[in-house]
Amino acid sequence: MTDYIDGFVLRIRRVHLDEYRQVAERVAEIWKEHGALSYFEYVSDDLSLEGVRSFSEVVEAKECEVIIFGWVVFPSKEIRDQANVQVPKDPRMADLVAPLIDPSRLIFNASRMVYGGFQPLVQSK
Repeated sequence: MTDYIDGFVLRIRRVHLDEYRQVAERVAEIWKEHGALSYFEYVSDDLSLEGVRSFSEVVEAKECEVIIFGWVVFPSKEIRDQANVQVPKDPRMADLVAPLIDPSRLIFNASRMVYGGFQPLVQSK
């Protein structure tokens, strides 16, 4: 078990979901060019289970927002570390992300994202 993942949870306004998805699809390809094995983003659908806190609670989502839960799989932590340096410097990223971080409509706000790197504990395929 050598895979390493970066996981993240973020919230965006439901009205911007299609625009965000289009950008995320292109961003996924850039991450894969820089060493990721796979890239996943899922949108919230059922966030309630009695007795546990929901993602909505944890990230303080508003009624008009959806939760994005994603992860990027890398062959190793070293490849992930290299990608985390290279991807932000890739000129395509600035062009893709600019419309999402435009202050006049701010679709994506990194300060509202929860993020972490994870090493394997259990893998069952």
